[in-house]
Amino acid sequence: EVISRPPTAEEVERARADRLKDWESMIRNSQRAAIELSEWQALGDWRLMFVHRDRLEAVTTEDVARAARTFLRPENRTVGLYTPTKEAQRAEIPDRPDVAAIVRDYKGREAMAMGESFDPSPSAIEARTERQKVAPGIDLILVPKKTRGATVQATVNLHFGDEKGLQGRGTAGEFAGNMLMRGTQSRTRQQIQDEIAKLKARISVGGSYDSASASIEAKRENLAASLRLVADMLRTPAFPESEFELLRQEALASLEDAKSDPQQKAATALTQHLYPWPESDPRYVETPDQSIARVNAAKLDELRRFHSEFYGASEAEIAIVGDFDPAEARKLVAELFGGWKSAKPFARLTTPAASPAMVERKIEAPDKEMATMMAGQRLSMRDDHADYPALVLGNFLTGGGFLNSRLATRIRQKDGLSYGVGSYFRASAFDLDGYFGSYAIFAPQNSDRLLTAYREEIARVLDKGFTVEEIEEGKKGWLQGRQVSRANDPELARTLVTRSWEGRSIKWDADLEAKIAALTPEMVRDAMRRQLSVDRISIVQSGDFANVRAKLETGEPAMTIK
Repeated sequence: EVISRPPTAEEVERARADRLKDWESMIRNSQRAAIELSEWQALGDWRLMFVHRDRLEAVTTEDVARAARTFLRPENRTVGLYTPTKEAQRAEIPDRPDVAAIVRDYKGREAMAMGESFDPSPSAIEARTERQKVAPGIDLILVPKKTRGATVQATVNLHFGDEKGLQGRGTAGEFAGNMLMRGTQSRTRQQIQDEIAKLKARISVGGSYDSASASIEAKRENLAASLRLVADMLRTPAFPESEFELLRQEALASLEDAKSDPQQKAATALTQHLYPWPESDPRYVETPDQSIARVNAAKLDELRRFHSEFYGASEAEIAIVGDFDPAEARKLVAELFGGWKSAKPFARLTTPAASPAMVERKIEAPDKEMATMMAGQRLSMRDDHADYPALVLGNFLTGGGFLNSRLATRIRQKDGLSYGVGSYFRASAFDLDGYFGSYAIFAPQNSDRLLTAYREEIARVLDKGFTVEEIEEGKKGWLQGRQVSRANDPELARTLVTRSWEGRSIKWDADLEAKIAALTPEMVRDAMRRQLSVDRISIVQSGDFANVRAKLETGEPAMTIK
């Protein structure tokens, strides 16, 4: 088709912009750039990578058509049915080019800005952080710094709605958020993607029933245009009917797959038990069948009403990290979001403290080779609780450190019972809503052995605690991970908006890290004993257990993981 109908100038420009955007993103990432340079060096010379970029910029529609006529010949295709001809006409492969001649006189362009040496400690970050309310309800956090390739990261968070107003609006809220990048009143979905490519940016916009967010990675000179595009998607989505129907079909296909997924079954059952929200509450965790019914019943007008009633920047946090002009950023944010108010009042959804009874369930997932275990215990604590630091480190050593954690060492590596196992811990900054959870993926025939091993390891942690060596190595690994995270600009921007939403600065992170650095084995063990109990951890497993029972009756051995 390319031969009979050559591409238009618009199609070539779109493809060029997309590839150049990927090239720019690659060269700004030192790891990806090093790998790509090594690939071109293997082809003859690393400078060919830049020659390729230059040639890509110069490609015309005639070049594409000529290449198609030269190389995309029917005789060169491999098809399922092949009928040879007596005198096949084949494209001749040109002689190997003289790489040395190609690159001999190559002159590189202006060197990419290398950025500055950045100290990711909380105190250093706090020292250069600028905060300002650019409008009522809008907190702006700025961290200007020189970056590789003069890049800048931005994160936008919006909060809206209240418990009463959001009842029965969960589906509309989720769909409205998923439609934000599918067209605005001034741009189609394709035009949005084209503009992102031309800006050589990475932009993501989405929303839920009580919040919306956007992330931007762009070069300094394209930050303003990228923020304007994000504002357009957040403020004036068009909700085109064709995109809505496409989104509906995508959701239904995903939900059909989820109906038989063991992980989905286990997670849904456990969450419904531990967080028994009424079905009208947007936080209610639906079964796939319930979701399918709601998706089929969703109306486009409901999405439009949800957006007009709830969306706005009455409660917002925006963080910008990287190479930018702070004065220009403040002015632009005020212009784009300052006058945008939510039509309905906002009040954060709260979660009351609760301690549901322990349950243990097995749910059938026919014809699935792998099974899933999900375990959880709710804790009546916030993240300012005295035991919080000890539980953070204790969880890291129990199952958060992956292969060197207690659960992974015992269940995956020693007993060979699980393909993946771990734990996680969180606590709210606002409510008495803490949670310790665990997961494992395993062969269904190993269900009982896995459950026994899991309980034994949790009991051993609560009884004996951790050694001095484990505690010290755990501190080192956890603290190092925090430093690495803050050295990553997108993660730093997300952390800054989260702290702003919590009414904190990044000094909170420094305080937490100091508390964890001071922990002793006894402090970690005692805190975990106070908060956790094997007898209070609910466990749900989902897999093809009926089929396994039938196979075990024939004497078939259980699978082990090597």
